[in-house]
Amino acid sequence: MRKSFLLAAICILSFSCSTTRVLEEGQYRLEENTVTIIGDQDLNSNEISNYIRQGDESGGLLGFNPFLYVYNWSRKDGLWHKLGTAPIVYDEGAVGTSITNITNRLRYLGYYDAKIDTATVKHRKKIRVEYIVTPGDRHLIEEIQYEIPEYEPFTVDFYADTAFVSASLKGNFLSEQLLEQETIRSASRMRDLGYYSLSRNNYSFEADTVGGHTILKYRVREYERSQSASSAVPLNKYTVGKVSITIPEDLKFRKSVLKGLNTVKPGSFYSESSVATTYNRLSALKLFSGVAVEMTQTDSSKVDCSINLTRSPMQGFKVNLEGSSNSSGLMGISPQLSYFHKNIFHGGEWLTLGFNGDFQFKLNDDTKATEYGISAGVSFPRFLGLPYSMFRRSAIPRTEFNVAFNHQNRPEYTRNIVSINYGYSGTSRHNITYQLYPLRANFVKLYGLDAAFSKKLSNNPYMRYSYQDHLDAGISAVLYFNSSSEIVPKGNYHFRRLSIDLSGNVLSLFNNWMSSNADGSYCIGGSPYAQYIRGEYSFGRTWRFGSKDGNAIATRFLAGAGYAYGNSSALPFEKQFYAGGASSMRGWQARALGPGFSEMDDAFIIPSQTGDLKLEMNLEYRFRAFWKLEGALFVDLGNVWNLQYENTPAGKQGAFIINDFYNSLAADWGTGIRINLDFILLRIDFGMKLLDPSREEGNRFVKPSGWLRRSGNAFHFGIGYPF
Repeated sequence: MRKSFLLAAICILSFSCSTTRVLEEGQYRLEENTVTIIGDQDLNSNEISNYIRQGDESGGLLGFNPFLYVYNWSRKDGLWHKLGTAPIVYDEGAVGTSITNITNRLRYLGYYDAKIDTATVKHRKKIRVEYIVTPGDRHLIEEIQYEIPEYEPFTVDFYADTAFVSASLKGNFLSEQLLEQETIRSASRMRDLGYYSLSRNNYSFEADTVGGHTILKYRVREYERSQSASSAVPLNKYTVGKVSITIPEDLKFRKSVLKGLNTVKPGSFYSESSVATTYNRLSALKLFSGVAVEMTQTDSSKVDCSINLTRSPMQGFKVNLEGSSNSSGLMGISPQLSYFHKNIFHGGEWLTLGFNGDFQFKLNDDTKATEYGISAGVSFPRFLGLPYSMFRRSAIPRTEFNVAFNHQNRPEYTRNIVSINYGYSGTSRHNITYQLYPLRANFVKLYGLDAAFSKKLSNNPYMRYSYQDHLDAGISAVLYFNSSSEIVPKGNYHFRRLSIDLSGNVLSLFNNWMSSNADGSYCIGGSPYAQYIRGEYSFGRTWRFGSKDGNAIATRFLAGAGYAYGNSSALPFEKQFYAGGASSMRGWQARALGPGFSEMDDAFIIPSQTGDLKLEMNLEYRFRAFWKLEGALFVDLGNVWNLQYENTPAGKQGAFIINDFYNSLAADWGTGIRINLDFILLRIDFGMKLLDPSREEGNRFVKPSGWLRRSGNAFHFGIGYPF
């Protein structure tokens, strides 16, 4: 009680200091900017807010920034000023600049004669500014008149596109933004047809709004807007002359590969898309820090192409690390280390060697589980067996060969897994990364079973199947989209990921030629093959907001399910779902939750709770603290369940019942600290259980007094955001 009172007193004293203490006489802290739009429902206030010169005091936790108070603990420069956030001192001159910015932006969007008024509210040394916006008039484009050079082939190529122009302009509101977009689109299209000298500056527009009837005059000139008619040059089609490719002298690389990737060919018409395709293909090799594709005009109808490549480091390492601990003393460390070489056979082939581990243990205890794996993969910058000319777009699928060995040593058993994969990967033009493996095989071998665990397996057919030697062979595919390519995203972004596994269907065609075991499963080399379908989908979105985008709301939804059939009565253990860990339900350690209402399975000394189905939702509020430090508050909701539960250890307790599954959802909340170094983000999260479905009914809500007790929480260390 005394400690709680002392803590409360410290908090009260800490934040009782005014946030305006350091301001001088006549100065005000800009507390808030607001935007009120009168009349127009299509205009978004956020569109206006971005053009206000002086940002307001947003930031911190849900609009409350405790570091404003820290800054005011001292009137002079010192430690508190470095740790705290300085108040924004209201600048009346910035309001005038903001009005000008907003007026110009509205004109760009097609709002003419806009009116912007301001109102201020002062309270002590704080001020709030309201921008009252009356957008002004807009004009619909009703007619388009064209004025272009009248000679072939330019007229034929241009007028072939006028149906699209009319559809995109007529009936829309006149605005600089609309006309600029049309200029960029049309000029790019014409350059794709060979008009190398044409640019957006050859376009101009004139609008006649007299009499309430808006006529748009659409002009293309033989000279740019900043030039006079005396500078006119005929708009001819250009052909490609010489093409040269220069690479660093010390770089061993097969020129046949560069020739195949290049789509700018001598004698062909100049095409802006071909230049962009060549640039993207060469950049995708990730061998070159600089790719320069330069076109040089040699006469009135010909251009030469010069491609200059600058090498980047060919080799490197990547490191990742996750860790966790809970109040029961169980600790886990999961390191990942990989080596890569981007030009192993001098043709852009990537070699990847990897090591990963998962080590769980208790201090001053013999309890431990060890897992490690090694892998090797080679990726070729082409679809083996097909020529480069078969692919016209920028992205050419890469062909991949991967092998891996994984060793697991747990108190209950020892297991080895050998994996072989063959497939293709690449990126579509919609920024979707894909992996397709028409051949995927895992060979699983178990040995060294603990006597008690072996006895439990003999009495449970479901567990016996999950923990036996088997062959898992089939096909798989992964589709992934992320709107941000940054390692540590700084703006708004969202992602989607879909994975599908199909196993055993091709092998089932040969059942008549196979032997069967005592369970009736068909076997290859004495081991049954797995037959199942498994899919997983996740979607996440992060919104940045506040001063300098210091705050963010991040969400994620994840759903996955697997179903065994035919030659299998259960999913292989390595394909089952689990919850908990540094990027999942953070109130639990990995594999310590579920399935359903189930308590911890006593067959395992170290948690190994899994299921056929997983649902999870995550919500995280991220806020900037000071220096490179960020804070977070999060809530996780989810669990795993069994679809085929009749013979499982958990039985109906672990089953997914459609009209009752929500009662078995687990929930946690917690807080985190992150060090954001831009090129890497280090993360520590502390999760506490809110709802624990393994507890008896009526006692599943975990009270605050239980958050710090044994098994009521978990610590996690990770690299990068959890989602």
